[in-house]
Amino acid sequence: MSFKSFLCSGALVLLAGAASLAAAAPALVLQGYADEAGAITVLNGGNSVDPYFAMQALLLAHDNGMDVSAPAERFADWLVSRQKPDGTFDRFCRDGAGRWASCNAADADDSLLAMWMRLLETMPEKLGKNPLWLKSHATSKAALEHLFQPSRGIYMVSPLVLHGLFMDNLEVWSLKAQRKPAAQPEADRLAKAIRDTFWNPVDKHFLVSTQLEQRSEKQAFYPHQVAQIFPLLLDFPLLPAEAGPYYRAWMAAHRAEWLSQGKADYPWGLLAVLAMRQGDTASARCWLREAAPLRHSSRWAVTDEAALQIVLSKGLKPAAQEASCG
Repeated sequence: MSFKSFLCSGALVLLAGAASLAAAAPALVLQGYADEAGAITVLNGGNSVDPYFAMQALLLAHDNGMDVSAPAERFADWLVSRQKPDGTFDRFCRDGAGRWASCNAADADDSLLAMWMRLLETMPEKLGKNPLWLKSHATSKAALEHLFQPSRGIYMVSPLVLHGLFMDNLEVWSLKAQRKPAAQPEADRLAKAIRDTFWNPVDKHFLVSTQLEQRSEKQAFYPHQVAQIFPLLLDFPLLPAEAGPYYRAWMAAHRAEWLSQGKADYPWGLLAVLAMRQGDTASARCWLREAAPLRHSSRWAVTDEAALQIVLSKGLKPAAQEASCG
């Protein structure tokens, strides 16, 4: 099925409920992160844009019932003109005159391309009418497929980094899985390849990379422990246990470590959203208590801002000071 056919078959269904839901959905507010041109910075009032984190925040909010239409459309218009001819994206820094210029290569092309296409596909009516977006989508698709590694059935990081990353491939799977039923066989094949490539049956955990040397690395909170819980954020189906018990086992082992991340790093608001979705409101409320004082600081990324607004929009309040959050 061509992508235009996919748009025609899926757009009406998506749009049917959009009008009624948009009015009721809380809007994601990115004041201090989104500038007048549409750029979304990593930090509040920051001078750098990493498209990965901007799209991660927008997609997280979209997937959890928030209205992201205004910042998403403006960001897409801003980024589409900055896509490189090969389909990839850079990171951007503000120069002395306040202009945005490429300053670093992206960490990973595969996940970024998948997230970009997924973001555009959350706006099917606008995508179908916007020649620049459609051209970018086609260019991105070709660039992503160039990274496919037939021998393993997964995607490589970039044309220069010839190994695969677990969480990156989950982002690509998420793109394909959202296109049900049109791309379901393709999504299923990728899901199986991800499991076969990254699940370590001996040590009972997911490997973070196809690099052999990573097997002997110390298992730090990121990327190793985050990688184990990341599949639940994207509803990846091929877990080694049912989602509920799998989540609870991870939290039993790593909850305290997660809730203390903000003391030296970012507070991982993604996991607060996951806790809320798993019905673990106690952990989500503990995160609010521990992390909210960091809001808009140098240890608060735009993804954390989106996570905070999602959790608050569901009516959750910070845990009481006497509550145990260890």
